[in-house]
Amino acid sequence: MKISYHKEYSHFLNREMEYKIYGHAGKPMLVFPTSLGRFYQYEDSGMVDTLQPFIEAGKLQIWACDSIDEETFFSSHWNVEDKINRHEQYDKYISQELIPGILHQSKWNNGGADQKILISGCSMGAYYGASFFFRYPQYFDTLIALSGVYSTHYFFGDYVSEQVYLNSPLNYLPELHDEYYLEQYRHSNIILCVGQGAYEDEMLHETRRLQDLLHHKKIPARIEYWGKDVDHDWPWWNKQIHHYVDSCL
Repeated sequence: MKISYHKEYSHFLNREMEYKIYGHAGKPMLVFPTSLGRFYQYEDSGMVDTLQPFIEAGKLQIWACDSIDEETFFSSHWNVEDKINRHEQYDKYISQELIPGILHQSKWNNGGADQKILISGCSMGAYYGASFFFRYPQYFDTLIALSGVYSTHYFFGDYVSEQVYLNSPLNYLPELHDEYYLEQYRHSNIILCVGQGAYEDEMLHETRRLQDLLHHKKIPARIEYWGKDVDHDWPWWNKQIHHYVDSCL
C-alpha cells in the first residue's frame, strides 16, 4: 500500500497542518479523527487495515486529516465565540485548502476523471463529516457517519450565535429550503450508523432527530441502529466501515 505523509502551511490557521494519504487511486475519502484525535489515529485504530483490500485494489484512496479540537470545541480556556471563530478558520482550511488539493490530486490519480469525495468519521469525526457534507455538498456524494452528534448542543448547550448555527446541522436543516442544497443531498449516498450500547445515548438521540428531519425533507438516507451490545468504540467502527464502504464502491 502506498502511504505518504504531508505537512503543509495553512494560511487560514497560520500554522502547519499534517495529514496522511493511503493508496494510489480510486474514490477519494476524507476522514476526521475522534475528539482531540490526530491525523494518524485512523491508521493506529485499525481502520486503514480494515479498508486495505479496497485501497490496494485502487478502488479507494484515503486522506486522514488533523483536528485542532484543543483550540475549538474542547478548549478549556477560550469562551464560546473564540472557540467558534477558531473553528471557522479550521472550516476554511478544510474547505478552501485541503479539499481542493484532494480533488486535484484525485483527478490526477484517476486518469483525469473528476470525482466527488466520500466523507466519513467516527464520534467527533462523524460530527465533522456531517457538518462539512451538509454545508458544502458540492464537494461530496457520500457521507458515512458512525456514532456522531449532529448539532452543537453537545459542545455549547443552548448557545446559538450565527456562526454556531452554521455549524449545527440539526439547527439549520429544518429551515433550509434552497433546492440547490436539497437536490444535492437527495442525489448523494447518506449513511448514518449508531450503536445502542455504552456511551451511545447522546448519539442515538441526535441520529433519530436527523433521521426524522431527512425523512421530512424527502432526502433518502440509510440509517441503521446496531444492537444493544454495540458500544461507542473502535472494534465496532472497524466492522461498520468495511460494511458500508463495500456497499458504496
